[in-house]
Amino acid sequence: MIVDDHDVVRMGLKGFIDAEPDLKVVAEASSRAEAVSKARLHKPDVVIMDVRMPDGSGIDACRDLRNESPDSRVIMLTSYSDDTALFSSIMAGAAGYLLKQTSAADLVGSIRSIGAGNALLDPQVTMAVLDKIRTAHFGNKDPKLSHLTPTEDRILESIAEGFTNRQIADRVHLSEKTVKNYVSSILKKLDVSRRAEAGVYLNRARQMGTAEE
Repeated sequence: MIVDDHDVVRMGLKGFIDAEPDLKVVAEASSRAEAVSKARLHKPDVVIMDVRMPDGSGIDACRDLRNESPDSRVIMLTSYSDDTALFSSIMAGAAGYLLKQTSAADLVGSIRSIGAGNALLDPQVTMAVLDKIRTAHFGNKDPKLSHLTPTEDRILESIAEGFTNRQIADRVHLSEKTVKNYVSSILKKLDVSRRAEAGVYLNRARQMGTAEE
């Protein structure tokens, strides 16, 4: 099943997938709600899911779809190498994460691999996995950082990278108001009064973690 809100993208994917003798597109969807409904009906082996949906993120759609059709394996497809979306996808149950720059041949190979029960990551996002592991490892050594939720962790990382609330909202697929509330909670837990101080706090904790290694 192909899930993407752009007709041209779905048509292109369907064309080269159906050209393969062992593959067949059994359904298409253009929204989160439609994806869940059609997954329930068709029970596809593999779902190609765009990260961004008009009625919610593809990550949420992945989670909902997996609840309705747990045997369906999801490949998240995105134009951006975004480590936050990557880890959110993994937590939502995605079996693969590929960039839209991937060639048709590689995508077809990935569909076969995922369908056979394997998991995969695009080579371009592998480094993000390693960086996230290191960040989590260093952050856990600080007692204040350990009180942050996973979502607060992701937002704090974005703050440290200089992102605005609006940019963070797009990155983590939340409303700007929700992100603002999370930022307030982060400042309170870290006992700081400004966003810049929170970013400095995180970077200092990372440096201390590196020194201890």
